[in-house]
Amino acid sequence: MTKFLYRPLGMVFGVLGGIAASAVFGQVWKLISGDKVAPTATQRDRSWGEVLLAAAVQGAIFGLVKAAIDRGGATGFDKLTGEWPGDTQDVDG
Repeated sequence: MTKFLYRPLGMVFGVLGGIAASAVFGQVWKLISGDKVAPTATQRDRSWGEVLLAAAVQGAIFGLVKAAIDRGGATGFDKLTGEWPGDTQDVDG
């Protein structure tokens, strides 16, 4: 039952993580390229290299932030309730 209570918290953490990841990506892209805005795939005046680099950096940052937020939320929930909200791996495989 307590795992069910974690779902709304997980969704809130996910939204906040997306906002944080977007802000981090914006700053990282500015450092990498000097541009304030990252290129999109449909911008004609941007090269394939720019577009693919921006996508790779964005994906890495979003993945890292999502994993950190999910892990932190699960760890905090476990400390508060004594129950891990996510999957557990069977050691025998």
